Amino acid sequence: MPQLSVWYFRTAILFLIAGICVGLYMSITHQFEATGAHAHINLLGWVTMAIFGIYYALNPVQAASRIAKIQYMLYTIGILVMAPALFLMLTGNPALEPVVAVSSLVTFAGVLLFAVILFTRKG
Repeated sequence: MPQLSVWYFRTAILFLIAGICVGLYMSITHQFEATGAHAHINLLGWVTMAIFGIYYALNPVQAASRIAKIQYMLYTIGILVMAPALFLMLTGNPALEPVVAVSSLVTFAGVLLFAVILFTRKG
């Protein structure tokens, strides 16, 4: 399996653990303001990253490309900043809205870069 797939799967499982922790926190405290952050961690972190990992496992030539590694870094950094900032913003710190906005754009840039990889793939 390409190393990039391994990175994606390892990162995805860490996001799943984080998403479960946020869900447990909300359940234990009965404070559900962070539901949006919980959903983003699970869907963008766990599910989407696992799908990226599967794609690269099935397309090892693409996984070896420099652009694929840049895409991983861009997407991962975006979510690593966005998820905790969104959690904190939703739980009472509105000053983090600009951080959420910028990191969301970084995450989206990672998605757009993945689209470029998909649409420029030969074969």
